[in-house]
Amino acid sequence: MGKAIHLWFRFSRGMTLGVRAAVLDPDGRVFLVRHSYVPGWHLPGGGVEIGQTFRMALETELREEGNIRLTGEPALVGLYNNGPASPRDHVALFLVRDFVQDGPRLPDREIVECGFHPLDRLPEETTPGTRRRLDEIAGRCAVDPYW
Repeated sequence: MGKAIHLWFRFSRGMTLGVRAAVLDPDGRVFLVRHSYVPGWHLPGGGVEIGQTFRMALETELREEGNIRLTGEPALVGLYNNGPASPRDHVALFLVRDFVQDGPRLPDREIVECGFHPLDRLPEETTPGTRRRLDEIAGRCAVDPYW
């Protein structure tokens, strides 16, 4: 069902906007999620809905995908074209360092696994786009405007 929804969105919508967050804890670990409907480990995030600001969408997605609540301002890292999802899809990436996690996020039908991972030992199935964004944040490569 997840693939059908993505295909329907790809052909039925105009330009789409999304948010993702690189949530780094004080130990330098990054929060990643694994969805039920798409392979790999990803930075948490999702679509910006009509009437939402980027900040509102970011807060919603972090709460839903990780029980994470912002306690400070996220920093905009960059804006990216997300061609693999759709040539009309764009993602705003934020760096989040000021947050609290209100308990562990239990698996469900959308998020099958999530947690903090050391940047030098990411899960093998971490997506290439996620790895590139983390390398950009760490200054290990130039920023690529394509997800």
